[in-house]
Amino acid sequence: MGDHRETNGVGANSQPQTNSHSNGRTNGYTNGRTNGYTNGYTNGYTNGNTINTTINTNTNTSGRTNSYTGGGGNGLWSSRRSSSEWFIGSIDQGTTSSRFLIFNREMDPVASHQIEFENYYPQSGWHEHDALELLTSVELCIERAVEQFTFKGYSKSQIKAVGITNQRETAVCWDKNTGEPLGNAVVWPDTRTKDVVRDLKNCPGSHEIPELCGLPLSTYPSSVKLVWLLQNDLKVREAYEERRLAFGTVDSWLIYRLNGKEKNVHVTDTTNASRTMFMNLHTLQYDEKLLNFFGIDRTKVTLPTIVPSSDPVAFGSIAKGALAGVRIAGCLGDQASALVGQCGFKPGQAKNTYGTGCFLLYNVGSKPVLSKYGLLATVAYDFGKGEKAVYALEGSIAVGGSGVKFLMNNLGFIRDSTKVGELAETVQDNGGVVFVTAFSGLFAPYWIDDAKGTIFGITQHTQRGHIARATLEATCFQTRAILDAMEKDSSHKLESLAVDGGMSNSDLTMQTQADISGIRVERPAMRETTALGAAIAAGLAVEGCWSSFEELQQLTRKKAGRKVFLPRIERKKAQRMYQHWERAVDMSRGWVRDDPDYAEYEAARPEILRKPTL
Repeated sequence: MGDHRETNGVGANSQPQTNSHSNGRTNGYTNGRTNGYTNGYTNGYTNGNTINTTINTNTNTSGRTNSYTGGGGNGLWSSRRSSSEWFIGSIDQGTTSSRFLIFNREMDPVASHQIEFENYYPQSGWHEHDALELLTSVELCIERAVEQFTFKGYSKSQIKAVGITNQRETAVCWDKNTGEPLGNAVVWPDTRTKDVVRDLKNCPGSHEIPELCGLPLSTYPSSVKLVWLLQNDLKVREAYEERRLAFGTVDSWLIYRLNGKEKNVHVTDTTNASRTMFMNLHTLQYDEKLLNFFGIDRTKVTLPTIVPSSDPVAFGSIAKGALAGVRIAGCLGDQASALVGQCGFKPGQAKNTYGTGCFLLYNVGSKPVLSKYGLLATVAYDFGKGEKAVYALEGSIAVGGSGVKFLMNNLGFIRDSTKVGELAETVQDNGGVVFVTAFSGLFAPYWIDDAKGTIFGITQHTQRGHIARATLEATCFQTRAILDAMEKDSSHKLESLAVDGGMSNSDLTMQTQADISGIRVERPAMRETTALGAAIAAGLAVEGCWSSFEELQQLTRKKAGRKVFLPRIERKKAQRMYQHWERAVDMSRGWVRDDPDYAEYEAARPEILRKPTL
């Protein structure tokens, strides 16, 4: 879920990245329709005092790839490489792109490759991925990153293990006999399941479901996506009735295919399983009551086995390619992985990832806390070895960097998403404009499925800069709402917020976040924290790599370049801005008026409480 990459970045302060654009002639990976690999150009950046290298890269159907190198050098330096050095690979599969990064023992990336892939929107509210495109993009990223790695004089044998982090909730169905997908994956923000959710909310016992799994009934989790597919997709239904249906989130799909489908390694970790609504948050296993509530017969569908997030054996190994035989030893859902990458191992620590969506996790320790204020209870990480799983409260924002993409792709305000900060800075404030970016309804802490994206306060004075600033502020306001809910649930006010993801590259956005929330915002110099979290999970599972949380925290504290943003505006002004936002949220509700149940509900309410008819 929630792509956090620089493709959604804003502002001019992002770490240097490069890309090449397709000219319509070649594609970077095959999906049965197109092929070809082109030697383009891209410049790496280094994390040390070494020279940049030039690496070949490729284009893809989305027309963009990125590569970088860090830690320096080129093939001419091979004699200086120590065979005792070790590295961990990390697959980072997100909503808009896939990446593979290779980290050294100091937790710095030394090589990476990124490929954007197609997102499909066949109908309003629908969001899909081609499951094979996800797989082939990951495989090609591995190949290209390893090429960079070996070009710099390292050996593939120095890569001790690979971790996986992935977009969560996205549902993939495949035929367990053939190993082939039965259709496109249904992506986490997809809202086609609204009617399913409404019906489930009216079922007996629906109020007990969050107590078991930690999640409210909404269009968000994987469960309702599977229910919709069983009701509406003939291929999925037939496979279910014929007992050949395999189901999983993106991590399960990738692990299954990277191992080679003939090995049938069908597993998931607890952080991903906790997003399906099928797993009991307390036992960390599938719950029959939950499965029965959703009408899932386990004799007709194969669900992935739930295992800890860090394990040297459970996830198998890569079957082919540059890293054939290398173990997959760690797996974390993307937001849990970012918390681990920020070394948020202590209760009370929190991080916010600003990506396609925006996701705030707050470590609550070894016992789950069920929210009374609209937050989700989830697994933060589970590293096994006899240790208890660690839980978190989570607030999820559907639209973060994708709001910036909307300004670029739909409204044509900018040609490059990183320039939105510059556009926002052409004006002093939002000019009275408030943009409720409810493209998929509103997530935590509001959970308003029928909200729509709405811009308020437009006048003849309004310029593009005002709307750009209001777009960035929308994410900051929703983060403030989540922080307030976390304070109520935990009875403790956060003193600081660790940030990462593409939008965190913008000084303007981070300063706005500090101003609106009234807390210190801390941004690390190395912002690849989501990919790093998966690498940490894998590294902790194998001998000879990282050995403890304390070691990891010491490595983090030694890193220079951390930037802190402190609140600059008066608290009263921040409160007035926030109250204005809350009013706009209330006015964005209920734009769909053709639902007879909603009409009956409104008619039954006292007149003073009724919403105005549009």
